[in-house]
This record gives sequence, structure tokens and C-alpha cells, in this order.
Amino acid sequence: MSRVGKNPVAVPSGVDLDVAGGVVTAKGKLGTLKLAVSNDVTTTVEDGKLWVKPKDDSKRARSQWGTTRALVANMVKGVSTGFTVNLEINGVGYRANVQGKVLNLQLGYSHEVPFPIPDDVKIVCEKPTSITITGADRQRVGQVAAVIRSYRKPEPYKGKGIKYDTETIRRKEGKKK
Repeated sequence: MSRVGKNPVAVPSGVDLDVAGGVVTAKGKLGTLKLAVSNDVTTTVEDGKLWVKPKDDSKRARSQWGTTRALVANMVKGVSTGFTVNLEINGVGYRANVQGKVLNLQLGYSHEVPFPIPDDVKIVCEKPTSITITGADRQRVGQVAAVIRSYRKPEPYKGKGIKYDTETIRRKEGKKK
């Protein structure tokens, strides 16, 4: 069984952590994030570290213990350094560009696919074939990346589509004569 919850969350300088009324609030240079903490755990801040403890020995309390600690650690990292997901576009004529608050994707369809950029996420296209998504909320950054990827998932024969930069496409052999 994992013991992630036993480790405290270190709060770096420049991050303010407040615990009040079952809500943990993290403020940093990249914004403010809030987390409603479950009733099964207690959170306390001591000596620049946040401790999460289960209220009892029930299975639910122990599972919320590690989950809450991981979510708070992600909040602290998000408001201090942020999270980044890189996407790569493969395919002839496939490209992306940012115009104002809209990401325009050309993915082999008869039309462009416009994606409105949310306010809490920043999207940059250094090259027409690469998209960089950054933000403070890890879940939100991952969700935006997954939605953009879903417009044209990579296919296994030629590898065309949008993929994560860390992703490896399992290639298949084509038809034989």
C-alpha cells in the first residue's frame, strides 16, 4: 500500500498556503488555486510544510489521505512553476497557429478547426507543427491537451495526427500485394 500521505508538502518561498473551513488555498506568482478537502482528512500547516492526516482508520479515509496530499502538492507546484504539455502535429499540410484567443488547426479536413483558448491556460505555437500548453492547474492543462489531441488522433499506418511529444505511436504494416 502506498504511503504518499505520510510525506509533508513543502511550501516554497513565494507561495502562500491557507487552510480554512475545509478549503486549501494556494497563491503564487502564476495564480490562485483552491481545493475542497474531504471530511475524512485533516490538513495543518506547520513550519512551512502542509501535513495531511486521516481522521480515522477507515479505508475511505486512508485513500483520501494520499489523494489529498497529491492534489495539494500539484497545487503548490502549479502556482510556483506551472505545468506544461507539448503536442506534436504530424502529417502533410497539418499545422496550427494562434490568432488572438483562438487556436486554428488545419488537420486535413475541408475546414479549419478553431479552438477557443480558455483564460486559465496559455497556448503557444513555436513552430506550425508544435503546440505548447501551459498553466497552473495540472488537471486543466491535461484536459485542454486531450481535447486538442482528440480533433485528430494519431493513426497507426502513417502516424498522421496530433500526439503528445512523449507518446510513441505503435506503427502497423500496410497492405501487401
